[in-house]
Amino acid sequence: MNWFGKFLTSSIGRKFVMGLTGIALVLFLIVHCGINALIFVNDGGVLFNEAAHFMGTNIIIRTMEIGLFVGILLHIVQAYMLAVANSKARPGKYQVNSANANSRWYSRSMTLLGTLILLFLIIHLKHFWVVSRFTGLEETSYGAGNLYIEMQEVFAIGWVVIVYLIGVISLAWHLLHGFQSAFQTFGWNTLKYRGLIKCAGKVYAILIPLLFALMPVAMYFEWIK
Repeated sequence: MNWFGKFLTSSIGRKFVMGLTGIALVLFLIVHCGINALIFVNDGGVLFNEAAHFMGTNIIIRTMEIGLFVGILLHIVQAYMLAVANSKARPGKYQVNSANANSRWYSRSMTLLGTLILLFLIIHLKHFWVVSRFTGLEETSYGAGNLYIEMQEVFAIGWVVIVYLIGVISLAWHLLHGFQSAFQTFGWNTLKYRGLIKCAGKVYAILIPLLFALMPVAMYFEWIK
């Protein structure tokens, strides 16, 4: 196990963990966004609540949820450790101009964007995950807490909607670099597939955050009921 511990604490090991957990989180966001987007069916939240009830009671999903939280924690810890290691290894400030010329600002600001996303995630978990798992919500005909009503109440508050928009905008910039970086870690971002991965990354980084942003906005302006 000693070699495994050394691997995880090495620069390559940390990037491997970042890439693996990053891809897992990319897949999770697709599922999470797809379920939440059911509110746009505009059926009073019936279909959305049924899907949320299934996700919250299925033993397989609940087990995967534990793995998801472990992955998120690993992603955060490794990200900060890499940022500290890179900062210590940087020889001097004279490289700043060169970095500005050869990389996008969001690729150099992943730690800042990640911190904003972490703060947003804490607020999001408090609003929905903690409520649905540890407190009582209004009961529906199938016995699950009515998360749709919870969404209506949370997103009726203007400043909360603004915080969520800041969070998903930060997520979009984070994904613009992170999506391609995850594939590059495993050597998949080759010349043959680079164009496809870059295009898919941009579409993903725009579409997923856009859908997430539309949800609180639609609730706030009562476009859906």
